Amino acid sequence: MTTLVANVPPVKVWVRKEYLYDLQKGHGEYTPGYWVTCKSLTGRALYFETYLTEFGCMFDKLPLSAFLSWDSDNPDKPVPPTPDLPLTDLQYWNGFDHGLTVIEKNLIFNMRFEVLTRERGVLEGTYLFTIDNYHPHRNEPDFYFSEVPDEHKSHNIIALDNGQIGAYPNNRCRMVDPSLTYHNLKTPDFKVSTRYFEVETVPKWGRLGETDEYFWKTPNESTEETKKNSSDSKDIPKVYPEDAFSTVYRGKCGDDMACLLGLWKEQTSTKRLAEQTFEEKTRKEIGTKFDR
Repeated sequence: MTTLVANVPPVKVWVRKEYLYDLQKGHGEYTPGYWVTCKSLTGRALYFETYLTEFGCMFDKLPLSAFLSWDSDNPDKPVPPTPDLPLTDLQYWNGFDHGLTVIEKNLIFNMRFEVLTRERGVLEGTYLFTIDNYHPHRNEPDFYFSEVPDEHKSHNIIALDNGQIGAYPNNRCRMVDPSLTYHNLKTPDFKVSTRYFEVETVPKWGRLGETDEYFWKTPNESTEETKKNSSDSKDIPKVYPEDAFSTVYRGKCGDDMACLLGLWKEQTSTKRLAEQTFEEKTRKEIGTKFDR
C-alpha cells in the first residue's frame, strides 16, 4: 500500500488566492478552507490538499506559504502576517521519501514552541502535529535519506504567532512546559547521531534455533548455572566446636541450624577420638590408668 498521501488533522486555514491562480492574480485575497491530506515527494516541499468551503471543492499541492491560521478574533478576514515569511523560512527540508506518517505527539501537544528561523530569528507558536518520512518499499532500492541517522529530520507543524504555519525539525525547536521545564534553560551543544543501534548481533548471545523452551537461556546463562550447581556440590568448610555457637555458617543447604549441628557433632567426635588416643598413649608410658 502506497503512503505517498496521508490524512492530517482538519486544521482550519485561510488560503492565499494567488496560489489558486498559479501566482498570476488574487494577491492579497483569501478564502477559508480545511486541510485534508499531506503529500510527500522527494526533493519537493510538503504539499497540502485543502477543502475550500466557499467553492465546495478541493485543491491539491499547496505549500505551507499558501496558508494563514484561522483566528477566531478575526473570523471574516485574516490579519496580514508580520513578518511575512517566505517558504524557505517556513520549511527547512524537502520531503525525505515518498513514505510518510502523521502523528500528534501527546506529551508536547500543549507546550509553547520557540522556533529558530533562517532570517527572522526566534518566533513563537503552537504545536499542531508532526509529519515524518520513511522508506515504504523494501523491494525497491532506497535512494533517499529518510532512514539515515545523520540526515533524517522530522517536520513539526507549528502555527506561528505571526499567523503563518511552518514545518520545523527538532533541532530548530524548543518547547516549554510550566511544570516540566527548568526555569533557566541550557543551550544544547549536542552532536548529530551517526550510528545505527541494534541488539540481535551480539556474538555472546548465541543462537536459539535448537530450543523451543519458553524460558530459554543464553549460552552464558547456561554456563553460569552449571558453575553454580557445581559449586553447590563441594564440601562445606569445617567449623571448630568451640566456635560452633558463635559463628553462623551460611552454607548452601536450606537449614543453616541443621547444617551447623551436623558440623558440631562431626568435630566433637573427632576431638573425643583424639583424647582417647592421647589417654591410651599416656597410660602405656606411665603404666597407670589415666583418670578422666
